[in-house]
Amino acid sequence: MAALIKLYEDNTNEQHLSQVVEVLRKGGLVVIPTDTVYAIACALDQPKAIERLAKIKGVKPNKAQFSLICYDLSNISDYTRQMNNTTFKMMKRALPGAFTFILEANNRVPKLFMSNKKTVGIRVPDNTIARKITQALGLPLVVTSVHDDDEVLEYITDPELIQEKYSHQIDLVVDGGYGNLEASTIVDCTTEPPEIIREGLGSVDVLF
Repeated sequence: MAALIKLYEDNTNEQHLSQVVEVLRKGGLVVIPTDTVYAIACALDQPKAIERLAKIKGVKPNKAQFSLICYDLSNISDYTRQMNNTTFKMMKRALPGAFTFILEANNRVPKLFMSNKKTVGIRVPDNTIARKITQALGLPLVVTSVHDDDEVLEYITDPELIQEKYSHQIDLVVDGGYGNLEASTIVDCTTEPPEIIREGLGSVDVLF
């Protein structure tokens, strides 16, 4: 069964954090809290883990709509084409926050995702645990939201229930307390002006 590790936003246990990072470095799948719903994550440099992530979602890796969680805006340019000033300022205002920004991917992304992806979703969540894991790993995380089959409860919010449900498909669950039910606001920055694809937890008032 997948291990369960408790981490706190205001006081992250360094030893527990190291355990999580070690699992990711070995190609493991880890469920992590974000500022919205819980997410299943793997390290960006682990192609087999990305394949496992796609299998959980029931899609091929080249068809999967995964996002990247970054620690901050500083390494976003490693994976995206140059963005204009307006987009950068908007992201700076909104992040860290409950947003996913769709940006034009640079040449590195198709190789990483084994696809011909032209765009990539970028997240910098307002959650210390998720960002500290990313910072300690030294790489963005490839993530997908934890979904529930129940139509009433769209996402699982209880880390112990997530552990139970995915126990044989993942390696570790980070318990950061109860998650949100609402997903992130998705902003497509490949159009002019940027387009709101989905209104979620992130307030659009911050953007414009």
